[in-house]
Amino acid sequence: MPEDLWNRMTAPELRARAAQGAPVLLPVGSTEQHGPHLPTGVDDFLSAEACRRAAAIMADHERPVVVAPSLWCGLSDHHLAFGGTFTLTLRTYHALLRDLCRSIITAGFGKILIVNGHGGNITALNAISNELTRELSTPIAVTSYFLAGLERTAEILETQPTLMHACEGETSMIMAIAPDLVDRSRLAEATGPHIALQSDASHTFHVSRPFKEVTCSGVAGDARAATPEKGEAILDTCARAIAEWLLKWA
Repeated sequence: MPEDLWNRMTAPELRARAAQGAPVLLPVGSTEQHGPHLPTGVDDFLSAEACRRAAAIMADHERPVVVAPSLWCGLSDHHLAFGGTFTLTLRTYHALLRDLCRSIITAGFGKILIVNGHGGNITALNAISNELTRELSTPIAVTSYFLAGLERTAEILETQPTLMHACEGETSMIMAIAPDLVDRSRLAEATGPHIALQSDASHTFHVSRPFKEVTCSGVAGDARAATPEKGEAILDTCARAIAEWLLKWA
């Protein structure tokens, strides 16, 4: 299988891939608290994994693609009270994405899909991608991997309808790709109220709330039902949804 990770390829290999019209997947996530049982890098790890799996599906169809190094920091101000969290201001996040996308375009690539793994980035990314597409005169699309596979994910999960935070879904996926990073001795504590995604159309009004006011455990949903089998299934279904879209777009 051809190499598709940007930072494992040489510059000449990347120029050749750009000449083939390959789109670039740019995983973006966050480094923030994920309850008592998961590492802070969950959103970064999972967006990157979804991109790698989508790229493998593209390779099976003999379609070129490149996966850029992930952007591990996002908009996580609401998690700061728990500790363990990095966050950016919106202005910095916008500027950072602009520079990363400009670098990708300067390297010869003509299409970018930002693949997000953090709910707190969704609203900003939609607006930023519109602005950058116009400013850089290049198509810059955006999705969140968990929204791409939303329908099938709902069929896999047992205790919740979608991904929440440090929940059944996220815990299952980390169990699948990095089981040594899950503190199973604290799974009994890993439960909290259900929340809706920030993009949920039922949210007619938006009021900013620190996550500490939502859940004292740092968890939304119920991680106790997590299994690695569910994690594999969720990642695969999200990757397939991303690849299917890419095959039409690219």
